[in-house]
Amino acid sequence: MKIIIIEDESLVAEDLASSLKSSNSEIEITALLGSVKEAIAYFKNNPQPDLIFSDIQLGDGLSFEIIQDVPLNVPVIFCTAFNEYALDAFKANGIEYILKPFSAAELKIALGKFHNMQHIMSRQIAAQYQKAMETISNLQQPISSTIMVKYRDRLLPFTLEKIALFYVEAETTVMLAHNGKSYSLTESLEDLEKRTHSFFFRMNRQLLVNRNAIADVTDYFPRKLKINLTFPFHKDIFVSREKRSKVLAWLEN
Repeated sequence: MKIIIIEDESLVAEDLASSLKSSNSEIEITALLGSVKEAIAYFKNNPQPDLIFSDIQLGDGLSFEIIQDVPLNVPVIFCTAFNEYALDAFKANGIEYILKPFSAAELKIALGKFHNMQHIMSRQIAAQYQKAMETISNLQQPISSTIMVKYRDRLLPFTLEKIALFYVEAETTVMLAHNGKSYSLTESLEDLEKRTHSFFFRMNRQLLVNRNAIADVTDYFPRKLKINLTFPFHKDIFVSREKRSKVLAWLEN
């Protein structure tokens, strides 16, 4: 389990990291972040963890500003010396509120709450997930549509089944094929979404994914989904709770 600690007092952060690792050998502390600015920069350029432990009053502002700036899909356990932020904390992905100085027992209870929430949410989508994966594994849908890609002085035809996904990066539309090669396109994701019909799904504003590129789907706090691909991709793919039911229905069809 990967955890990030946001705390501006280095000794407190190191003590918390040590206590967490001592409580569970599977815990990996992936980063110790000491300010709002540092945390925002980190989350914009790195994968999100499974859980965040965060102080509230940091040297350059409140940690709530981080979540306002970066769309985090991660539960947060807040550790603070002040009790007046409790309501705001639970509006900002908070699942527990611990007052400093905290004990090992309090940390254990907080981690237990996180694990219980994961277990309950996983059970809720287990039946849907199993059915969706069976549909994917047994899917045999003939594909006739073709995307023509300009490459140097040639035009290369790609049937949809050979395309893993389309994504936008630096205002450029990129096609990633199952063979690992990528190509720049002039078409927008909106145009490609219309052409690929129901075999591709628009996960978010920047990503259009082929059904056969999905390895599995996992539940993600709060009521979101994480899409896991059959190959490494440079960014995590999350589906909002608003699109959650649509994605599961798409996988079942």
